[in-house]
Amino acid sequence: MSAVQTLSQTRCILGEGALWHPERGSFFWFDILGHKLFEHDGSAQREWSFDRAVSAAGWIDDGKLLVASEVDLFVFDLDTGAAEHIVPLEADQPANRSNDGRADPFGGFWIGTMGYACEQGAGAIYRYYRGELRKIVSDITITNAICFAPDGRSACFGDTPKQTIWRVALDDEGWPVGDREVFVDMSAEPGVQPDGAVIDTAGRLWTAQWGMSRVACYGTDGTLDHVVPMPARQVSCPSFGGPDRRRLFVTSASEGLPEGQAGGQTYYVDLDGVQGQKEHRVVL
Repeated sequence: MSAVQTLSQTRCILGEGALWHPERGSFFWFDILGHKLFEHDGSAQREWSFDRAVSAAGWIDDGKLLVASEVDLFVFDLDTGAAEHIVPLEADQPANRSNDGRADPFGGFWIGTMGYACEQGAGAIYRYYRGELRKIVSDITITNAICFAPDGRSACFGDTPKQTIWRVALDDEGWPVGDREVFVDMSAEPGVQPDGAVIDTAGRLWTAQWGMSRVACYGTDGTLDHVVPMPARQVSCPSFGGPDRRRLFVTSASEGLPEGQAGGQTYYVDLDGVQGQKEHRVVL
């Protein structure tokens, strides 16, 4: 493993939504509370500002993303800056916003919501698939850790304050079936809470752990394998990228931290013997 490097010194209030775009060969992330989207191609950084909170995205093609905001899903044109509304997302619940999300192996897009004040049970998880947005999980406080097994047969998601990541089976169209089961239980470690997560090609789950200055890797049996220390205390979301998907990008947050303390920057580390899955494409 290489030393952790800083990709961007931009101090996000709440960096999130880490996404490697396999066709553009660039890394995207959001500042949810700063209402911004960033792209870094390894040498230069771009940014776009919005009039509302934006939190996660999936890639549609070389020039377009499906973006989740606090009120809707929309297609964003990276060349023109145009935004095309697709479907409302809890637009009738102004106390809520979108949070974690990821494209699934079937061309769908999962997006979780939460209350701005982290109200207990205020959030949910939705799936957008073939023009339909359907609620698939209710009673979530802080939705996180949405990611998918390499064989596409199961999905994971977490509720941060419950210190738990669950796993649920998927049917042939990618819809959840049966009861969810506990995959990773962090309750034995006081203060350890899952934030964003991603699964590598071997089925190991990598999750940023808010407040712990680390990304933790859990094996296929849900037990802790090892941790990757990070400079920032409030790490938020990991994503594999780079030409061979052996680079782990990690966002972080400065929310609530004093000036001068690491937080809000975006990092990367090159890993040995690890390869991430290719980020799935959203099919509209």
